[in-house]
Amino acid sequence: MGSLPSPGGHLVASTIDRRDLGVLFENQQCHLNHFFDNLDLGQAQAFAQALIDAPGAVFFSGIGKSGFVAHKLSQTLASLGYTRSSYLPPVDALHGDIGALFPSDLLVLISKSGSSDELLKLVPCARAKGARLISITSVQSNPLAALCDMNVHLPLEKEACPFGLAPVTSTAIQMVFGDTIVAAIMRVRKLTKEQYARNHPAGKIGKSLIFKVKDLMKKREDLPLCKEGDMIMDQLTELTSKGCGCLLVINAENRLIGTFTDGDLRRTLKSNGEGIFKLTVGEMCNRNPRTITPEAMAVEAMQKIESPPSAVQFLPVVDDQKVVIGIITLHGLVSAGL
Repeated sequence: MGSLPSPGGHLVASTIDRRDLGVLFENQQCHLNHFFDNLDLGQAQAFAQALIDAPGAVFFSGIGKSGFVAHKLSQTLASLGYTRSSYLPPVDALHGDIGALFPSDLLVLISKSGSSDELLKLVPCARAKGARLISITSVQSNPLAALCDMNVHLPLEKEACPFGLAPVTSTAIQMVFGDTIVAAIMRVRKLTKEQYARNHPAGKIGKSLIFKVKDLMKKREDLPLCKEGDMIMDQLTELTSKGCGCLLVINAENRLIGTFTDGDLRRTLKSNGEGIFKLTVGEMCNRNPRTITPEAMAVEAMQKIESPPSAVQFLPVVDDQKVVIGIITLHGLVSAGL
């Protein structure tokens, strides 16, 4: 059992009790259910519509843990690509950053209590700039709500903190509320995966929706090509030098006949011994390999590579006439972040 110093300097037990933990999760679930059961959908709808109809930018602001939520929601809204959205730190706003706010903009102020001094000081300054103000709070009849054009009340039964003080439930419902509103906006705007991916080009989301096979495949001089009449032992250099672990067997018109892998080489050597010197690639190749087209999505190539009955290390890339134009490998897909 480990021990940690208490704020008073005494050692206290630090082993988590599984039953106590289960009770805490049950309590948190009850608090979240209270939020879902008592949320005013009319207020939620009005807030979502305000974000959609905002003629200018949408700014989010908050202090402390609510500030982290505000920052995250502004980034999520911005990632949709429909609305300019940003986080406005309340303290920095009072020292010049409020210059980013214009009369057509919307400022969303997130606060559990609705009585944070930093936000209350920000309100008249934002009002003077002509921005529309919306508060999101959890305490009834709070001063921030009274100063804003619209208020959304997030029902909070109590915090799951043992003292009922740390914002471990209030921030959870703030995040759930905000993210659900963003999801509603995505649905109303009929956002497509392709549109969403354009704003996430560096992450796995974007890569899986943007990259096509033709963007990641090897081609031309990097292809390990041979003819079906070529002797196996004469193609060892081609088999090992291109970094694909295989040969693409083609005919005179460059159409794919089959594939021959380094695994096929080992199996052929084991079963035929010295007879391998008399065998052609065409005699031992796989004439029914998995293939893919250049216009297919790269994520589809990954799925095909990993599909049953057994995974493979590569896919020949062919056109509708089975002409070989490239090869895409598992290593290449993983290196690209897929």
